Amino acid sequence: MSQEHYGALQTRERLNDVALSPVSFLWRTADIYPDRIAVIYGERRYTWQALRRRVRCLAGALHAAGVGRGDTVSVIAANTPELLEAHYGVPVLGAVLNAINIRLDADTVSYILQHSDCRVLLVDSEFVPLVEQALADVGDKPAIIEIVDDEAASGVPPSGSYPTYQAWLESAAEYAGTGLPETEYDAIALNYTSGTSGRPKGVVYHHRGAYLMALGTVAAWQLPRHPRYLYTVPMFHCNGWCHVWAMTIMAGTFVCHRKITAESVFAALREHRITHFGAAPIVLAMLAQEAEGQDLGLAHAVRVLTAGAPPPSRVLERVQALGLEVTHVYGLTESFGHVVWCDWQDQWDQLDAADQAEIKARQGVRFPMMECVQVLDRGSGEPVPADGATLGEVAMRGNTLLRGYYKDPQATRAAFAGGWFHTGDLGVVHPDGYLEIRDRLKDIIISGGENISSVEVESTLFKHPAVAAAAVVAMPHEKWGEVPCAFVELVPGGQASAEEIMAFCRERLAGFKCPKKVVFRDLPKTATGKIQKFELRDWMARELSGSGGG
Repeated sequence: MSQEHYGALQTRERLNDVALSPVSFLWRTADIYPDRIAVIYGERRYTWQALRRRVRCLAGALHAAGVGRGDTVSVIAANTPELLEAHYGVPVLGAVLNAINIRLDADTVSYILQHSDCRVLLVDSEFVPLVEQALADVGDKPAIIEIVDDEAASGVPPSGSYPTYQAWLESAAEYAGTGLPETEYDAIALNYTSGTSGRPKGVVYHHRGAYLMALGTVAAWQLPRHPRYLYTVPMFHCNGWCHVWAMTIMAGTFVCHRKITAESVFAALREHRITHFGAAPIVLAMLAQEAEGQDLGLAHAVRVLTAGAPPPSRVLERVQALGLEVTHVYGLTESFGHVVWCDWQDQWDQLDAADQAEIKARQGVRFPMMECVQVLDRGSGEPVPADGATLGEVAMRGNTLLRGYYKDPQATRAAFAGGWFHTGDLGVVHPDGYLEIRDRLKDIIISGGENISSVEVESTLFKHPAVAAAAVVAMPHEKWGEVPCAFVELVPGGQASAEEIMAFCRERLAGFKCPKKVVFRDLPKTATGKIQKFELRDWMARELSGSGGG
């Protein structure tokens, strides 16, 4: 039967063809659960009805300031209610939210504010000095609104130089629009990559992708009604993994968190009966280390998503022993966050804890809303065999991929070459079809013609009881071209020598994979807990410049 027989009413009346947007989640939840608590932050409590009103006032204030469809509104703030509100108040106008990493230097912030064409900047008092430094030599400055946070422990007083966020909202009329975009591919957010080499790229998210990402998270994570979510993931990172939209679907409660420490996380889990949170592996390692041998006293289940560098199985095993149910996910800024997860199979329940942890360290299979994730041979472009050994590049197709890189068509074309989004990550496929990331293309170590996964070596290092964190990079070698060099951060009070660490690895790895040098030092990390290997490479280059590189 021809498709024409199925009717074309939607093209004329739009009765059954409404643009998808996560903004609609807020309207529905506030209608149905107006008096349920939506946000907790210190002494502040907002119901869903109050949150909707604040969002409409924010949109009204931005509209009065001349912000409209396609304009960029930037935010530099911690995980406070104001940043959460901006995830709805900005797109309601058809404007684009640009949440900026609070740990960036002034030069990079200046670049982002100018490159993004920022019209209005909402900035927490703590980061006003950073912004003023970033804008010192900028001619056409955005309007600045200052977020004054009474819960901040930074000791930084309000600058008094700019209108305050709360007064700005109180002076604004509520915006009455529906917030639905003209097309669901309209931009909703602009997120800049970490920029470990060169300038960061602006990743453009669309309403359709954000909507489907949120629904996919609800389905994959099996979110119940009214989850209690601790926002430990920075909301500037992939829009807080899009959980700001996903939790709204299920009328959850957001517990906002400004500073992440093991003590504050454990206290929040107990006080607010947190049911869900997300965390980078480095945060899980911190929790496991802090709670070693302790009973957290949790009387309820807590489910955790972890993403970033593949978490060592030892860390997963220790965290699970605390009563936290951890699921590993994988994604990128360009994929709206996590789009692959380790979907647990019933038969694995029979395995011991160590074997379960090894499986949980795999990235797994695609989320429900992701069309296709493959590991492709970099030469032929064909899928690699599912043997758990053959390396290829992870490539994706699906609705939750970036619209493109902002003002960078060349980078967009390169990322989408051959009809796939190319992640730059190397992985293998196990016989059961589960994906495992082995390395970044730029991090793979080629020693005497053999590929060495830095992730595999790091996972082995993590099994040493004195190791808190580890990173492995390539070190030049006269005979083998390059060999592994391990940078190790010890647990507080931990002791180990370089010789002991290398011997530990030789007992568990092939000889060519073992580190030939061990450096003990604090590891440089991003705000999301990722270890910045480029800094370690730079350090090594400086150290070797006078040593001959042997």
